[in-house]
Amino acid sequence: MNRSVNVSSILAYSTTILRKACRYVLSFLVVLTLVFLFPRIMPGNPIVHLIGEDVIVTPEIIEELTIKLGLDKPLSEQFLIFIQNLAAGDLGYSYHLHAPVAELILERLPWTLLLAGTALLIGYSIGVLAGAYAGWQAKQRKAKTLTCIGFIISCTPPYLLGLIFFSVFVYYLGWFPFKGLYTTPDITSIMWHMALPIATLSLFICARNLLIMRGSVLTEKHQLYPQFARSLGASKRTVLHKHVMKNAILPIITQFAIDFGFILSGALFIEIVFSLNAMGSLMYTAIVTHDYPVLSGLFLIIAIMAIAANILADILYGIIDPRVWRDMQ
Repeated sequence: MNRSVNVSSILAYSTTILRKACRYVLSFLVVLTLVFLFPRIMPGNPIVHLIGEDVIVTPEIIEELTIKLGLDKPLSEQFLIFIQNLAAGDLGYSYHLHAPVAELILERLPWTLLLAGTALLIGYSIGVLAGAYAGWQAKQRKAKTLTCIGFIISCTPPYLLGLIFFSVFVYYLGWFPFKGLYTTPDITSIMWHMALPIATLSLFICARNLLIMRGSVLTEKHQLYPQFARSLGASKRTVLHKHVMKNAILPIITQFAIDFGFILSGALFIEIVFSLNAMGSLMYTAIVTHDYPVLSGLFLIIAIMAIAANILADILYGIIDPRVWRDMQ
């Protein structure tokens, strides 16, 4: 009897995993189509940007360049070539920067990951703890003030927050450098240049998670299980950290999966504001010059990272609350 139960349980879990895998594969195929189409439906001609608007050339030269770049082919044929090159690990060649797209992205991706990854770690850690306090002690003046500040910051777009911080701490006070990733390639210089961009993005992430965690804790603390734990003699701190926060953090994980792409785009905007030579500046240049291969490669990397964030959220959900997986069977 136990063996049959174990077999059926394994089959149920396998079916759930297979269903999720199919969903992510389908999402990836849709993403491939979109990252190919989006740059090409933008208004403008990449040949004009490649040559320069002030340069006068004959139609024959424009036609020759169009053929050389493969832009004369139908979109369906261009898409097949894009898929074939992608399967071979080739993201294309930049029209404007004259370098392989993969090399351009790999050169700048670590800096974007440093900015976004550090900001996510700081923002989620502080936001969860501050939100738990604001929800648990909701009637106290400090909690109300913290909630009000979080609401104001969360309503401010990351690029506007970056401009405010840049104006105050860079332009007026002169505490941080105007631009660049480092003056000399050492850890101190990198930390000095990255401190303000990381603080800006961390503050925005922290504010959003504070509000989500506060609402979740407010809901959970009125359930029966915290009251039961208190009746057994557990302290308020124990009830909050060992019981309430475990359930209240689930919406944070969901929000992480949903907001990852938005947070990453916020990091790209902050890179532009602080003139960091990372993926943000690369995307800005590619948009201005209609560099299709670079745009497609960047969109693809961002989409893959967003899908990976959703997969990680599913795994964390199953670890924190196994009932989620059982309900999906």
